[in-house]
Amino acid sequence: MIYIHMISIKNISFKDKKVIIRVDFNVPLEKNLKVSDNSRIKASLPTVKKLISDGAAIILMSHLGRPDGREKKFSLKNILPELEKVFNSKISFADDILSPLTDKKVKDLQSGQILLLENLRFYKGEEEGDYAFAQRLASFADCYVNDAFGTSHRKHASTTIIAQFFKNQKFSGYLIDKEVRSIKKVLNEGKKPVLAILGGSKVSSKISIINRLIEVADDIIIGGGMAFTFVKAIGGEIGNSICEMDRLDEAILILKKAKQKNVSIHLPIDVICSMSLSDNQTIENFMIKEIPDNWEGFDSGPESLRAFDKIILNSKTILWNGPVGVFEVERFSKGTVFIGNSIAKSTKNGAFSLVGGGDSVSAAKKFSFQDKVSYISTGGGAMLESLEGKELPGIKALSN
Repeated sequence: MIYIHMISIKNISFKDKKVIIRVDFNVPLEKNLKVSDNSRIKASLPTVKKLISDGAAIILMSHLGRPDGREKKFSLKNILPELEKVFNSKISFADDILSPLTDKKVKDLQSGQILLLENLRFYKGEEEGDYAFAQRLASFADCYVNDAFGTSHRKHASTTIIAQFFKNQKFSGYLIDKEVRSIKKVLNEGKKPVLAILGGSKVSSKISIINRLIEVADDIIIGGGMAFTFVKAIGGEIGNSICEMDRLDEAILILKKAKQKNVSIHLPIDVICSMSLSDNQTIENFMIKEIPDNWEGFDSGPESLRAFDKIILNSKTILWNGPVGVFEVERFSKGTVFIGNSIAKSTKNGAFSLVGGGDSVSAAKKFSFQDKVSYISTGGGAMLESLEGKELPGIKALSN
């Protein structure tokens, strides 16, 4: 991942400049099209506030969902009321980026005013990384700011292609600065012992990350459904538990590599099992290597959690990516809640903790851990690619 030569907005004055900012307003909407979670809007506030206080005129651009052409339910007009509420400001709207009316709205935009453009994905040129569409967006402003870390792993017109039109007038916003710093703290500057907690259902989606983390971590806890592939690989009986049979050899290679690098991989000792997720089914606790036929593991057991707690409290740098059980179902959420509480305790004791990846972030919000950890990434796929050591095109494009 690129860290160098990215110029932050922090020490730059944008007085009397028109600034186009790529934000991530891909927020969930209720059936009545009201915003149900405004955290991504709030995350952009520090950058917008700074530019407004400088005396800049601001053009905001974002995508929303995966529209097929122009769909009313994906119009950014739906988020305007929430945006005005969070920003405490009147915001104008341009409903067609390609229209001459938008040129007039941009031209008339005064210092301290904000204009929101329609959903970028209403235009094919956005996802195609089209030069002409990027040039059109660039024509609105004197400066470009990328503050959408969550889309910086894509070579889209608004995240990557647009930057070439600004040369020395392209900058990172506060959110991207925070995201990059947090990932750097884990991968490059982590105080030892460094711990990675990896959960979720599939090993296949995490192989690159595990291999990368073996280079930096002292301990790796593998929980959730992916743990069963490792247990099966070392000869355990896992009943009907989820398992990627085509990944057993890779699991063995990971365990061998970790041993060579002196990295401890910790698998669950026991698991809470049932015959299905249904509420009326009996639940039992079994040793993870001895799950009977027809039983399936859905959550980490008490012995596992006691062992994980000791490791977490001993760690100075913690990355949490993925729940350790089916946390959406209340009776299988205890392990994930316990892990969250352990990380919160460790953070309170001085550890740096980074939570990232869709399900971990959802769990952190659901069980109110978001204010008890050091940083919650909004990055999703971009964060995962960073953890794999990949170069993000949107970040690279900001390099001067």
